[in-house]
Amino acid sequence: MEEPTRIDGYPPIREYAALGNRRTSALVALDGTVEWLPLPDFAAAGVFAAVVDAERGGRFELQPDEPFKAERSYIADTNVLQTTFETSGGSVRVTDALALPGAPTLPWTELTRRIEGLSGSVSLRWRVSPRFEWTERGTVNAGDGTPVIIYGKHSIAVQTWDAGEAQIGNGEVSGAFTIREGERALLALGCFHAEPILLSDRDAVEARLDETVSYWRDWLAAVEYEGPWHDEVIRSALTLGLLVDAQTGAMVAAPTTGLPEKIGGSRNYDYRYAWLRDTSFALEAMLQLGHATQVHGTLSWVLGATRRTHPHLRPYYKLDGSYNPSSRELPLSGYRGSTPVLDGNPAESQLQLGNYGDLLDTAWRYVSDGNRLDPDSALRLREVVDLVCRIWRNPDASIWELGERHDYTQSKLSCWLALDRALKLSNEGQLSSRDSDHWRAVHGELRDYVERECWSESRGAYTRYPGTDQLDASVLLMARMGYLDLPDPRMDGTIDAIRKELGRGPLLYRYSGMEEKEGAFLVCSFWLVEALAMSGRVDEATEVMDGVCDLANDVGLLSEEVDPESRELLGNFPQALSHLGVINAAVALSRAKDRVASMR
Repeated sequence: MEEPTRIDGYPPIREYAALGNRRTSALVALDGTVEWLPLPDFAAAGVFAAVVDAERGGRFELQPDEPFKAERSYIADTNVLQTTFETSGGSVRVTDALALPGAPTLPWTELTRRIEGLSGSVSLRWRVSPRFEWTERGTVNAGDGTPVIIYGKHSIAVQTWDAGEAQIGNGEVSGAFTIREGERALLALGCFHAEPILLSDRDAVEARLDETVSYWRDWLAAVEYEGPWHDEVIRSALTLGLLVDAQTGAMVAAPTTGLPEKIGGSRNYDYRYAWLRDTSFALEAMLQLGHATQVHGTLSWVLGATRRTHPHLRPYYKLDGSYNPSSRELPLSGYRGSTPVLDGNPAESQLQLGNYGDLLDTAWRYVSDGNRLDPDSALRLREVVDLVCRIWRNPDASIWELGERHDYTQSKLSCWLALDRALKLSNEGQLSSRDSDHWRAVHGELRDYVERECWSESRGAYTRYPGTDQLDASVLLMARMGYLDLPDPRMDGTIDAIRKELGRGPLLYRYSGMEEKEGAFLVCSFWLVEALAMSGRVDEATEVMDGVCDLANDVGLLSEEVDPESRELLGNFPQALSHLGVINAAVALSRAKDRVASMR
């Protein structure tokens, strides 16, 4: 048990837990306040958005009306959260979920909060105070006895059972009640958008909550993993599961916008879109865990979305497969004063060569898992490879989406990866072989370029880009590409140089000079684990893996970054890239351990 904390009205990011119904996501603070929920979907305005504006953002409070401590966990193998509040007079358990019954899937969003008295007697208070279009209050209609908060096309029905008499005022609904050992109360928000308002009876709401537990366990049953860091891998798989939009198969990079990479800083981006880079890594993770249905759905989305810009690839796409080059600053004060808070992401228009390698690598891994490409996808992939042959010499924005273009080493490696996987697919008969001679020639040119321009004898490492001594943690991705036959002294040298300059214990900054601008980037540590494991440095990899996994919050969630000194989680939360990093690193290290054991 611990006392929830707030700084300037905001909980630490690590005190949030995530809920999801594969359409949208909510964040619940340790003190029982829901402070994030965009409606009707991931990319919509936050009806609850106190996480990025504690004064004007909406929230749904539920907590004891006296001093309390709390502890929580997810129900095993689910994304259903249970929080236990303890006061001097007794204890209660709150079960929170965004309802996801197995069949039929709800066409609306239902946030359910079940309260059970565990011991003694506890007085609680609750308040539903949504803000529409981020800051606007709705009006409350309670003509039939059920309060419904209405704004434009939004309707939120506030249904309660044994939770006190509802009070209405200024676009809010609130109440208070006392619960004793053995008693149960229920709060449910039915969130409707441009549709009729369905009022459910208590049994139906309770049943949907219980069915949500079953849904996640059934979804997880497709996952196959018995290796080390099992609990971390399973929690990461479930986290990726709640970041996938069930209707399209797209996966958001994170369900939030505006959470800062440095408190008070300006690196506060909107991650509620599907990045090709993150999706590629996630598909690999799900392939390794055996979740074939999820892989097929998400790969189908990737191929459908990229058709709209073919043969060029955008860094990210909206969940419906379209793309949006604009962003706007929202009138919000930001998490602990960190502005701007953005709706949209300006990286959409950038050239990122890494996307081409990601796409071809995903296709190759899919085929290697025993699947096949359809003729249309094969034709379009061949045309993508032809484009790579024409544009690989262009400077780009890098994997890090930078404003300054260079011939980044990781970008050239990704182009090499695109050609390498294209040749493998051609050998498998999945791509036409008519261009393979040209592809093989460009493949060789790329290797010659990387070895000639990107290797630094003075540093004994591959550098960030030609002509600089700066280092970049993303170069560690060459290990998983198969670019070098590991172990290799060049890989060892690069690992050691990056750890010495960018490392803080098990953590890494993204590239040289970022120590004052942001936290350490968590996925870089998982890339380090993979590089160490594949280089035979299993003990070092294990130490890094243990150290980074220890930074997850109390329910096993990771954000994008972390402050190496305070261990404060930073950036959008939970972050798909960090959690898929957990899975891929654990699998790589498990295989490395098996290789070591087999040689003894």
